[in-house]
Amino acid sequence: MYKVMALDIGTKRIGVALSDYLLMIANGHSCINRIPEDKAIEQILKIAKENNVQKIVAGIPYNMDGTKGFQANDCISFASKIPGYEIIFEDERLTSGEAEANLRAKKIDFRKNKGLVDIESACIILEQYLAGKSL
Repeated sequence: MYKVMALDIGTKRIGVALSDYLLMIANGHSCINRIPEDKAIEQILKIAKENNVQKIVAGIPYNMDGTKGFQANDCISFASKIPGYEIIFEDERLTSGEAEANLRAKKIDFRKNKGLVDIESACIILEQYLAGKSL
């Protein structure tokens, strides 16, 4: 049995979510500072090892027309540096807005802690993957 990890990769922070062992539920885990990148990758690898992760889903913010812009290419570049895991790219267009709406609905004030939005976005990315992919 294994878990799947999802990453919401931003320029400053990376939201992390983990599935359960049944691969049905996404749970927010943590928010990692992206800089320095080697430390961020080290933390991702530590979380993955501690949680028996076999696959990592990286959210890619495609443009609305489906093309890759700077941010999408940056996310792909970062995720490609994570060694030893199958990396799956998942379209994450509009997840930040959805994450903010989810947090507002839960009456969670995220204005002073943007990491909460990143974690919620990682959950949404993971939920999309778990719902739509053959594992």
